[in-house]
Formats: sequence, structure tokens, C-alpha cells
Amino acid sequence: MNAPAAITKRPVLAGSDVPLGATWDGSGTNFALFSAHAEKVELCLFDNRGRREIERIELPEFTHQVWHGYLPDVRPGQLYGYRVHGPYAPEAGHRFNPNKLLLDPYALQHKGDLRWHESLFGYRLGHDKADLSFDRRDSAFVMPKCVVVDGAHTWGGDIRPGVPWGRTIVYEAHVGGMTMGHPDIERPLRGTFEGLADPRVIDHLVKLGVTSLELLPVQAFYDEGHLTEKNLVNWWGYQTLGFFAPAPRYLTTDGSLHEFKLMVRRLHEAGIEIIMDVVYNHTAEGSERGPTMSFRGIDNASYYTLADDPRHYFDTTGCGNSLNLRNSRVLQMVMDSLRYWVEVCHVDGFRFDLATTLGRDRDHYSEHAIFLEAVRQDPILAGVKLIAEPWDTGPNGYQVGNFPPGWSEWNDRYRDTTRAYWKGDEGMLPKIANGLLGSADTFSHDGRRPWASMNFITAHDGFTLMDLVSYNEKHNEANGEDNRDGHSHNLSWNCGVEGETDDPDIIALRDRQRRNLMATLLFSQGTPMLLMGDERGRSQGGNNNSYCQPGEMNWFDWDTSERDRDFEAFVRGLIRIRKSRGLFLADRYLHSGPDARHNRFARWLRPDGQQMEDSDWDNGISRSVGLLLHERETFLLMLLNASDGDLDFVLPGGDERDWQQLVDTYEAVADPTGQTIITGATVKLPARTLMLLETDRG
Repeated sequence: MNAPAAITKRPVLAGSDVPLGATWDGSGTNFALFSAHAEKVELCLFDNRGRREIERIELPEFTHQVWHGYLPDVRPGQLYGYRVHGPYAPEAGHRFNPNKLLLDPYALQHKGDLRWHESLFGYRLGHDKADLSFDRRDSAFVMPKCVVVDGAHTWGGDIRPGVPWGRTIVYEAHVGGMTMGHPDIERPLRGTFEGLADPRVIDHLVKLGVTSLELLPVQAFYDEGHLTEKNLVNWWGYQTLGFFAPAPRYLTTDGSLHEFKLMVRRLHEAGIEIIMDVVYNHTAEGSERGPTMSFRGIDNASYYTLADDPRHYFDTTGCGNSLNLRNSRVLQMVMDSLRYWVEVCHVDGFRFDLATTLGRDRDHYSEHAIFLEAVRQDPILAGVKLIAEPWDTGPNGYQVGNFPPGWSEWNDRYRDTTRAYWKGDEGMLPKIANGLLGSADTFSHDGRRPWASMNFITAHDGFTLMDLVSYNEKHNEANGEDNRDGHSHNLSWNCGVEGETDDPDIIALRDRQRRNLMATLLFSQGTPMLLMGDERGRSQGGNNNSYCQPGEMNWFDWDTSERDRDFEAFVRGLIRIRKSRGLFLADRYLHSGPDARHNRFARWLRPDGQQMEDSDWDNGISRSVGLLLHERETFLLMLLNASDGDLDFVLPGGDERDWQQLVDTYEAVADPTGQTIITGATVKLPARTLMLLETDRG
């Protein structure tokens, strides 16, 4: 292990064991690090470029399993890291190695890049004993450093939008992807929080009509070694290494968290919420064969859930490790992180990656798990949106519908049903009907509301909407894994030709299918989520696992074609219709027959205008249905025809009532004013078309 370049006699006081992290108080900095099993902790200070270790200081106190010390003359901007001493005994779950520089789990900012090198590993790569061996090389020269931060920030009159769940429309986006291709944003700002704060980007979201921007992970993460070897990157960011620090790649040169706060404030001024996609189920350190960069070297046995053989991890994430939220200090770290982003950074909600792991006691998931109970009772988190990805890779990992009241959950059943229905698969009518009314069979318990179902058809993981109607097979060759990666069961349909085509009939069918899918999404009970770029025509060339692609494949295309502009105008119209019709904003489930207040109902109709019967639902080849919604004096009639043939649909009330046409996906109409009037007893419903009509009781 390399000794520090210089040893000085800097004054060190006892300090305090609270709060954890590096805390600047205006005079000096308190350092506090949890490690239950360490024998000694050294604070390492670096020069302002992070290249030279200038001092190494043993923290003088150990209180309540926290190592701490106070340095009166350490100020904001100081770079630091830790070296933690203790037993290197992998068979007992301990992997201390003071040769490895470690990031503070509570660091508020990182500086510098992670450079992949064998010295990052606590053991000797290639050694006969594998991870039981011990590596004595210093890793400081390839590690990013932590930064002491002055958190003072003037928020001014920032006001949270406070969008009710029933009115929420989520837009999933990537900081870099949303801004890298914008021609009018200054090049140094493209791909950054400041770029996303550009008024032209925000104006696009406002005009589209979405209410909540959900960002793929923005907490500190770095590229994995196997990707850098292929000149690829960790684009999505699901390998967190710092739960309190913003990802350095989204900051400008010498930037800080203030840039993130600027983005939040500008979005709030536009009435748009900010939701963070967070990864608390695992960390970037991977399995026992992974590098030692933070948690593993600080206290492996406390931070991670270990297997019966503590040399290995009990992994339910597929990423090599699972955080041990049964440990009170690890739970505290996650809760402190969530509260930090809400209180200090004004975030409006969180989407939890592989959230089932957060509710586990090894094999067992429970909605009363310690983490879920901690969130439920927390007054700071009571006012923010909580969204679960309700599955993981462990035993009994699929838990859709089983999260506690107050949570919304990604509903992949809705995704698959909607895709399959419009593709023309048989037996989908009962399932599409269930999805249109908020998946009540899954979520209507414990007082939960329709918004508990986060409805989506596309997300970052999988095909874009354009690719969903353009490819039957995935095309992931660019990822360098011989197209073995990514999901093969996509329920996609290329409409007759694989990939791009000049055939006008296929192009027209693909556009109609996109309109069908988007209209279904926005007119379903529940919370809709749109994927960045789907409102235009963003394609990934058939790649359904673009996690490692840094180029234009993952960028929003700001250079629009007439086709893109037309589709975006259609989506805007759909969103305006959803927002202006209370039946689509229902905070209670709609069921057949009047509700308890006798003023709302949903009724299912056959094409002949008669009410659907049990035998009609069991008819597997039927692909057409009508949904009549009623509230007070208003009727909405949604007609769906996923078959290959046109049909005449008998309208309720016969020819005694006129209907206003709001949506016709065949004619690309999405008109909130309903200027087109449908008269007569029937309406022609073309093949593969969704139509929405409206009338007053009259």
C-alpha cells in the first residue's frame, strides 16, 4: 500500500457520530462512517485534482458503530475517500482491504472518472484462490473521489406542482438521451441537467401535456469494465455507487448539485413534477468477484445480504448482490437518501427498480417488510409519489398488485395484453377489458385506487413504440453479445416487413397501430406512462436492450419529419381529451351498473349494440368490443376493433341521438372539441381501429 505523499499534523477533534457523511458546518467538517466490523478507519485527503493523496488521518472515535472525527480546517471542495482496516476473511463475509480507496456512501458529490484496472479488486485477478486471495495494490489512482459540499441553495419561490395521482401522466426519459441531439442547446450543456433545464426542452413537455418527468437513474453510477473494453457505456445507469450524489456525467465541467436543483426548479415552474428512478436493491460492486469501491470494503457483512455460505451473496437482483435492508444502518442510509432528495432537492417522487427485493426477507416477500413499513410511516415521504417495479429475479419475485396502499406499480400485464390485443391474438377481450378499467382484479383492495396501476406499453427496457410495430424480432447485434441479450417475447408485429420500408400501405398500417396503442393507453383507467420519443417516431433499429449504447440510437430526435409532427399532434390531442374528461380521471373503479353514488357506470357492448354476456367473453376469436362510460349527463363510447375486417357498430340510443367524434385512429383524428358529428343508428368501424364518441343524455 502506498503511503501518503506528505504527513502533516492537522488538528483532529472527536466530532460526532451524527449525521453520517461529511458535514460542513461553516467552520469545519465532521466526518462519520458506519462500519460495525472495522478495526480502524482512515480518512484520505487529496489535492484539488484528485491525483495525489496529501494526507491520511485516522478517525479518532468509534461511537454506536460509527467512526468519526472533526477537522476544523477542512472546507467545501476538499476531495476525500476512506481506507478501512479489518479482517480479510471472505469465508466469514469480511472483505476489508485498506489498499483500496473507498467512496463514502453518504458523499454528496463525486469528482473524477472511474478507470477500470485490476487494482480495483480486493483480490488478485487470475489467482488460483480467486476471491480468497488478497491484492495489495493501491486503487486510489483509478477511483473517483468524494467532495465536501456546501449544501446552501436559494430555492426562491419554488412550488411543488402537487399533481393529483388521478391527473398524472408520466413521461419516462433519459437526461442524456433527451438533450444530446438538440441542435440549439450549447454543446457543453447537451447531456446534462442544465441541458434538460433548457426552456425549449421543457416547452416540448408542456405542449405535449405530460405532468411528471420520470428520469432514468441520476444517482452516481459508472461504466462497467466489460463495457469499456467494447467501447460501450452504462447508458441506463442501473449500477448505483452513490445514493446521495448526482451522476457526474450529467454535470457540466466543475459542476455541482446546484445544476440538478436548477433543473427541478424550472420544471416546477412549468408545472411538471420530477420523479427519480432509484436503484436501492443492489450496488455497482457486483458479486464476490466484483471490485471493492465502497460498501464491500467498508463493511461487507452489514451492507449486503449474504448466502448461507457468507463468501457468496444472496442475490435476487441478477446483478451480483442485494442490499441488506434488514440491517438498521443500511435501512437508515436508504431512508436518509430518499429524504435528502425530497427535502434538499425538491424531488416529487421515486420509481423503485426491482422493488420486490426491497420487501424481502430472503425467500419471503411481504408488504409489511421493514423497508415498506418505514416508508409508509415516514412523514417526509407521505407527500411524494412512490412507484414500484414489482418484481425481481429471486424466488416468488413477481409481486404485481401486492405492494402496500399508497404505491403505484408498473403493470406489465397491461403492457402485454394491450400489445397482444392490437396484434390480433385470440382470447384477449376479457384481458383488454380488465386493463381498460384499471386492472381492478389486481389492484382494487385495501382501498387502493385505479391509479395504482401504472399502465405502459413501452419503456426504456424493450422496443420503442415505432419498433413495436416494425419488428418481429429483436436486433441487438450492436451490443456485442451475438443478439443473445434482451427479451425475445416482445408481442410485436412488423405489419408485414421486418424493419424500415417504403411500402405506403405498411407505413399507414404501422401508424394506425401506433395510434391504437397510444389511444388505448391514454383512455385506460390508471396512470399512463409514455416513453421518451414515442410521441414522434423514435426507433432503436429493433434493439430492445439499448442499455449500453451511447449514440443516436438512444437520443430523442429533434429533427422532425411531417410524419413525426402529425403523430405528435395526435398524441397531444389524446392527452387533452384525457385531461378534459372526468371519466378518464376517475379516482374510483368503474364497474358495470351504477356505483354507490348512482352516477357512474361502465357497460360493455357487442357490435350489435347489446350488452356483452358471459358467452361473448368466452368467444376467443372475437376481437371487437364497445365500452360505454357514463357520468352524470355525459356518455363516452369507446369502440375497439382489432380484427382484419370492417364492421358496423350499433350505437346506443339508435338514430335518436347524435354523437360527437373525439377520436378515430383510422383517420388520425384526436379532436377534444368533437366537431365531427356521427348520426344514424350505426357507425362504420374500420379494421384495426379505435374510435371514441361522446354525447349528452339529451
